[in-house]
Amino acid sequence: MLYRVEGIVIRSVEYGEGNLIVTLLTGTLGKVGVMVRGAKKTRSRHAAVTQLYTYGEYVYYKSNAGSLGTLNHAELIDAFVGIRGDLRRSAYAAYFAELTDRLVPDGEASDALFEQLKAAYEALAAGKDPAIVGALLELKLFRFAGVAPVTDSCADCGRVPEPEEPSFWSPAAGGLLCARCQARYADRTPMLPGVKKLLPVLQRADLRRLGDVSVKPATRTGLKQALRRWYETHADARLRTRSVLEQIEAVYADEPAPDDAGPDQA
Repeated sequence: MLYRVEGIVIRSVEYGEGNLIVTLLTGTLGKVGVMVRGAKKTRSRHAAVTQLYTYGEYVYYKSNAGSLGTLNHAELIDAFVGIRGDLRRSAYAAYFAELTDRLVPDGEASDALFEQLKAAYEALAAGKDPAIVGALLELKLFRFAGVAPVTDSCADCGRVPEPEEPSFWSPAAGGLLCARCQARYADRTPMLPGVKKLLPVLQRADLRRLGDVSVKPATRTGLKQALRRWYETHADARLRTRSVLEQIEAVYADEPAPDDAGPDQA
């Protein structure tokens, strides 16, 4: 049977001499594996459409439900060139691809998730804050995988903490903790007011409508730490791209982002 889908390359693996097996995230079929013969050979017409985080239209043949597809034709829609010339954004883009591959189960499709991943790459290419784009996509993927944190009320008692009340973060508890419940969880850590304010906003936000978000450096760091602890607790998989990203982020740590001067907003 012949299939025609729009997809984003989230994994690419060499197979044999000159061939690639690419995994596409599609909205209609979920994750799709496709054999691309000769993709690594000089002058291959498929070289551009098999690169990681490339968005294109793919036509492939598949004989039965359990087999790989074989690519017949592909058209490039967007290579996200604004990402590829930037080391930091390229590292985030590769991380997005691997995280999506790990958290999206085989056989599960979602047009909404596909649109969010595409929007994440568009936002990166447009120069949006990579850390904020990353946090937004992580929260979408956690929800899709069924491990979304509670961010707008206490995960233990359900009470909404007062704005000035100290709050805590506990992956074991399920997310946000109020001051009354925090003592029951050994993994709790204090939550910065900016992180407490920003997390539920990001969880509800649509990446396709992402505007300019001004975030203080301390809030950005606290947000990344909270989501990393969440991932390590609820998604037990080591990501090669995360290690690379952290090394690159360490280099940029002392450089202020363009929006660092403003107050926390969402």
